[in-house]
Amino acid sequence: MGKMELENVSVIIPEKASSTTGFFTKPRKPFKEKIIEIILLLLTVLSSILIFFVMFFVISKAIPVLKASGFSFVFSGGWDENFLNAWQTSGEQSALKFGALPLIAGTVLTTSGALVFCLTFGLGCAIFLSEMCPAWLRKPLESTVRLLAAIPSVIYGLIGLMIVVPFISKHLISNELSLRMIKICALDGTSLLAGIIVLSMMIGPIFIAMASDAIKSAPKIYKEASLALGLSHWRTIVKIILPAARNGIVAGAILAAGRAIGEAIALSMVTGSVANLPNPAHGLVFFLEPVRTLASTIVDNAEGMSVAACESALFACGSFLLLSCVLLSLFSRIFSGNLRTGGVSDK
Repeated sequence: MGKMELENVSVIIPEKASSTTGFFTKPRKPFKEKIIEIILLLLTVLSSILIFFVMFFVISKAIPVLKASGFSFVFSGGWDENFLNAWQTSGEQSALKFGALPLIAGTVLTTSGALVFCLTFGLGCAIFLSEMCPAWLRKPLESTVRLLAAIPSVIYGLIGLMIVVPFISKHLISNELSLRMIKICALDGTSLLAGIIVLSMMIGPIFIAMASDAIKSAPKIYKEASLALGLSHWRTIVKIILPAARNGIVAGAILAAGRAIGEAIALSMVTGSVANLPNPAHGLVFFLEPVRTLASTIVDNAEGMSVAACESALFACGSFLLLSCVLLSLFSRIFSGNLRTGGVSDK
């Protein structure tokens, strides 16, 4: 009997232990962790609701102008005349018709031009900082780049207004050219070219910081294996490290593009703030003509918020800026989804 009782005990004890501390038993979370998770969930939901509320508010305010103008809002010009007409004849249906083609074109031209400069020179700076810069110089340069990224945009606008615009006016615009273009637009240095230069100065440090971090985060074993196989340092950077850091580089470019699209103050100071559509048929003078972007229009025409039609038109510009940001975010998601870790395409 004693032996039987011992056997029974030996069987019962493991069953109790397995029921409480078994391998598949989910461990209980501490009470503090549950509270933190609930708080984070609530904050996430509230921030999402706030974002959708902002989008709904902006688009709802823009509907009167978008409904009255239709596709002509995107494919026709005459913003300044439309704004003046809406200011003088508030309440009439004709006051709701606007054409924002020069503003959309100015936004696209300044952003794309700045990105060309930024990606060309910024990627070279990022490669130098992460792979070729001496150790004693790397930290000061990295600190300088991050400091430049944190400078307010109005400072860049002042630099452009005091240095870039006078340089363009003095060295690129002659009296003969000004007289020849006087019937089309005034050439005084505030131009598309000035906007591209200032905007590239603004978004360059952001892209350089993110691209250099992405290059540094590439697995060191890739570089060591490439060098061990006899590839040169430069060929290793181009063929191995940059493809491995592609995700971070693209993310930096998208973030820089988002900053460029939404910039208002600096571009308002150096582009001339004229709703003019540059004509490529003018040759290189195309870059010397004044422009205005969607974001700078909201700042320049803010006094019209007291008039319902003007207010709706400015909200329509804001809705296009929101749409651009959403498209950039979707593009980044799609691009990141098509790449594995390390930047290699799935296809």
